[in-house]
Amino acid sequence: MSDIQQLMNKIDKFRDDRNWRPNHNPKDLAISISIEAAELLEDFQWVTSEEALEENTENIREEIADILIYSLTLCSELGFDVKEIVEEKIVKNGLKYPLGNSK
Repeated sequence: MSDIQQLMNKIDKFRDDRNWRPNHNPKDLAISISIEAAELLEDFQWVTSEEALEENTENIREEIADILIYSLTLCSELGFDVKEIVEEKIVKNGLKYPLGNSK
């Protein structure tokens, strides 16, 4: 079992132990990803990246973790293989943005 799958299993167990699965449908998980991404953006609003990291590193880490948790939960709900979909997207991006055209 991959590290990613072990992590997804741990997240699923945490959720299932609290009976949150009924609330974790694909629509609401997608909404939650967007909300957490907006919360991450707040840490960078009106400051430089350096200032944001100096002032908000702990919260930035937590918001990234929330985004990843919701994203992995959504993949679990949809039966998506994380490694597979990421690798497929990297290939598509390579075709869309070939090295010769990259700046």
